[in-house]
This record gives sequence, structure tokens and C-alpha cells, in this order.
Amino acid sequence: MTLTTELLAPARDLACGRAAIDAGADAVYIGAPQFGARSRAGNDLADIAALVAHAHVYWARVYVTVNTLLYDDELPQAVKLIHDLHDIGVDAVIVQDVGLLECELPPIPLIASTQMHNATPERVRFLEEVGFRRAILARELTLEEIRAIRAATERIELEVFVHGALCISYSGQCYMSYAVGGRSGNRGECAQPCRRSYSLLDRTGRVLIRDRYLLSLRDMRRLDDLGALLDVGVSSFKIEGRLKDALYVTTVVSAYRQRLDRELAARGRRRSSSGQSHVAFDPDVGKVFNRGFTPYFLHGRETPPSAIDTPKMVGEALGTVISTTAKTFTLKTDAVLQNGDGLAFFDPEQQLAGTVVNDAHRTRQGLVVTPNAMEGIRVGAKIHRNHDRAYLDLVVQNSPERTLGVTFRLAETRDGLTLQVIDEDGNAAVVTWQDEKVPAHKPARANETARRQLSKTGGTTYRCEDVTLDWSDPWFLTTAQLNALRRAALERLTLVREEKRPTQVGQVERNSVPYPEQTLTFRANALNAKAIAFYQRHGVSPIEAAAESGLDMTGREVMVTRMCIRESLGWCPHQASAPKLAEPLTLVDEDGRHYALRFRCAGYPHDCGMEVVYGDAKSRRLPP
Repeated sequence: MTLTTELLAPARDLACGRAAIDAGADAVYIGAPQFGARSRAGNDLADIAALVAHAHVYWARVYVTVNTLLYDDELPQAVKLIHDLHDIGVDAVIVQDVGLLECELPPIPLIASTQMHNATPERVRFLEEVGFRRAILARELTLEEIRAIRAATERIELEVFVHGALCISYSGQCYMSYAVGGRSGNRGECAQPCRRSYSLLDRTGRVLIRDRYLLSLRDMRRLDDLGALLDVGVSSFKIEGRLKDALYVTTVVSAYRQRLDRELAARGRRRSSSGQSHVAFDPDVGKVFNRGFTPYFLHGRETPPSAIDTPKMVGEALGTVISTTAKTFTLKTDAVLQNGDGLAFFDPEQQLAGTVVNDAHRTRQGLVVTPNAMEGIRVGAKIHRNHDRAYLDLVVQNSPERTLGVTFRLAETRDGLTLQVIDEDGNAAVVTWQDEKVPAHKPARANETARRQLSKTGGTTYRCEDVTLDWSDPWFLTTAQLNALRRAALERLTLVREEKRPTQVGQVERNSVPYPEQTLTFRANALNAKAIAFYQRHGVSPIEAAAESGLDMTGREVMVTRMCIRESLGWCPHQASAPKLAEPLTLVDEDGRHYALRFRCAGYPHDCGMEVVYGDAKSRRLPP
């Protein structure tokens, strides 16, 4: 089995996509004009076509998300859209709705969205057998679970998230936003109820935790795990963030590019695209938006991934306030601050607050900071920086530049000269020069001029690495003649590269291989008749309609999670120090909605978690 190895980056729009490619991404994924799982991140076909053209120069790929559930009347529109994407050269589409596999699609590779809940060897093997080129695995999987999926499959590529925001629920299995307000995450309209504050009650109604972000998670960071993921068979390393800006994308892609290249080199493997990105800054993922970091469950249940204090960026810890005046505070820190830096801290009510640095200077006592506002800053407060102006300005001023390495060979022939150019992928192009050969009066200068002019690839996508002059005696060529030869050779090489660019085709396999489950609930997300027909053809019956068909979600699980609130709070019953709780426990949101919690403890520690069950929608006041 031949697997590509790629770093896959998000593209909110054309500018972000170009930034990702320039920073070294082997592929990018971008939202289509409609039917993408981030409804606010759609792009028109012209911009997608421009991104395809930019990416293909480096043999990088562009994948487009068409990964929402579809109503019956939307299927024809989605199918036409996929045909249009194929026509403009998109390399694959990411889909969720299996109803599309019952439609007439172009021969474009299909990628199974993580919204399809790709969490077991059986499910991923099934996807392989019905024609998916790749499966995006559930974020919650451990290394051993990924290894098991790889062992159970043959051809399908495995894509794994390595950085960015996390959903607390298994992807595709969250219905809270739909239940609360009709905005379905499976339709690209998630209202992110997991980032709201909740209170936790016991069976008696006693408030155990009040107004904390009990469903909010830190962000994923797996920079240190890329080698281990390579070793278990991962093909694609995915950065989350189709709502993030180009500065975020540039920083994160640059950091992961550098680390992944080292891991590939150590294993004698190559990346899937061409070119080298020059980065004039030290990329630091901690300097751009994050909620704190976690490897999630990759190594099991090490440290709970929760971020219950705030869903916002706190930033890097600087130090502790040791004194204050009416307009300043003194910070015990070795850090250097400058005007415009953003600071964050928790106020006396434990709410995240922030201010901006107007001035900072060091004294014998510490760093004296004059902020834009002193409200909430007190002695003992821990100060963080969540906006490093110097670093962010450096990134903006030094956009990465990506170039393809080439070598030139200028050779003498009986009738003139040839100039051959070979790129880093072994592609070659040759142009000839036929004119009267005039010996150079100054051979050394002629050699120097030829090398200098042939090396001048600035303003192109190419980077000259070597020039060989293969002639018995130097010939006289003007600067204009050398430049024309170089331009002609590179133009021809560009055509050769496009002719030889590796491409993939896709083919849906209309067969009757058994689906891993014989009956399906609403969590199978079968929203249209073709999706139901697909599952029936693969031996499933009965099939409950998707939540978005209009189901009343009261009493149903609106989240299934591997994360556990009790574990996050240090209350796991498998821990010796855990307190005795009057269960069942209930979550109450800011509007008084109640959610019962069910804990899956039987598989502890490897396969446990939590279910969140939607209660009634009536607001009820919390006890004081």
C-alpha cells in the first residue's frame, strides 16, 4: 500500500489558502459555496479555482468540504456542485451524507468527513469497501485505536487532526445546538453551546459547581506526537481552523511543517508536495489563538482536556502582580512587554478580564506596567499575555515564500547550445539556442555572467540551486540572450510539471457489503431517502430518521463524549479520593435548561465517557 504523507491546512478563504500553501502545506481544505460544515466559511467557485491553480504549482492539493446532511431537495444541487468542483480541478471532496453515494458523481476522490463518526476498524473498513479514498478519524482516538484501524484496512488513507479547536462530543454525534435552537451542527450551523457556562446539580438539587464552562475543552496540540502518528500509519496531518485568519494559519502551518519534515527525514520518507518554504520567524503556536493545549486522548486518559474557567484565550503566563498603584502594577517576570501587548487575568469574581499595555519599564522591584485600565488587577493576580504585538508584527511583515529547487545545465552542441533545467522532482525541460557561436574574449567573465544570469530566478516559483557550464571554451552570450534562455526553460518546465502532476480518481463502489450495524437510530444521520436506501442496500433495517427531520429531542442523548465531567473535576469514582455524590447529576445552562448526565464507566479507563440527555426547555431558577 502506497500512502501519501501530507500536512493539511484550513483555508477560510483564498487568501488563507494561499498563505497555507506558501507556509508549506501539502494540501488545504476549503468550504464550498454551500453545504459545508462551517456555513460562515463558504467560497465561490472562482476563488476555489484560483486556489487550485496556486496549489497545483507545488503539486499540493485542494479538498473542498461538502460535508453537511442534505434534505431530499438539496441532493441535486449538491451533486451539481461536486461536478462543478471536479471541472475546476479540485482534488477531492469531503462529504458526510451517504445519500450522495447513491447519486451519479464525477470520478473525484471522496473523503469521509469526521462527522461520519469514523471511530472503529469496522466502520472505516466499510468506508474503504464502498469507495472512499480517505477517512478523517474521530479526534478522540488513541494511538492504539488508530493502529487497529490501520491494521484492519488496506487502501484507505487515514487523516488525523493534530491541532486546533475540539468538539466535546464525538463529531457528527452532537445535537445540542439543534435541540436548543434549531441550529444543527450537522448542517453547518452549530451555535457552540459547549462554550457556554453551566451549573452542575446533584440529585437533591444542590449546586455543586456554579456558572463554569463545564463542556468547554482546551485546543489540541500534537506537535510532539507526529512521529508516533506516522508510525501507526497516518497519512494526513490535519490542522483545524476554517474560521481562522491568515496569521494563525501561517504560524501553525510553519510550526508543523518544520517538525513534520524532521520526522519524515528520520524515517527516510518524503512529503506529498514539492517546494521549500522560507520562514523568517520562529513559529510559535502559543502566540496565536488557543484555549490552552492538550494532546486529547491520544495517549489515553492522562490529563483531563477541560478548560472550565473560560472558553477564551488566556495566553502565555507572564508572572504575578506584587504591587499596584492607581495607574500601574508591578509584575514579577523576566518577560519583555511593549506598547500594544494584550494582557489577560482573572478578576476577583474569577471572570476572565483583559487590558492593553500602554507602557512598561523595568525597575529593581520588577516590571512596572501602565495598562489601559486597572480594573480588576490586584496583588497576587496572575497575568498572561494573549496578544504579543512584536511576534504578530514579525509574522505579518515576513510572509513565507515557497519555491521549487532547480538546477541548470548549459551545454555546447554542434549547432549551438542547450539549456536543461531539472526540478527537485526530477522533471526536466530543454531549450536550444542556435546562432553563430562567438568565442568569449574574456572567458572567466563569460563564465561568471552565465552563472549569474541563469541563477536569477527571482519573481518566479523557482529557486536555483546549481548551474553547470558544459562547454569546452566559453562562448559569448549577451545578458539578454541568457535571460531569454532561462525564461524559456522555466516556462517549459512549468508545462512539464503540470503534465506530470500526480492525480487521483475516485470511484463509488455500489455493492452490498454489510454495514457494521444492523439497526440504526437517529445518530446515523439519515436525513434523505437516498441515505436510507444506501443503508438498506447494505443490510440495515430499521433506520430511524435523522434528528433534523424534526425529531423531538427531549429525553434523547444530544451529546456522546469521551471526556467526563466527573473526571475533569477530580470526582471520578475510580479515583480513591473521589467524593461520594448524590447522583444522577444534572447540567443547567444559562437559560435554565436541564440536561441529565449518564456516565459510561464500564470500560474504564479505555472506553468510558458521558452522555448528555436533553431535558425540558422550560427555564427553572437555580437555588441560591
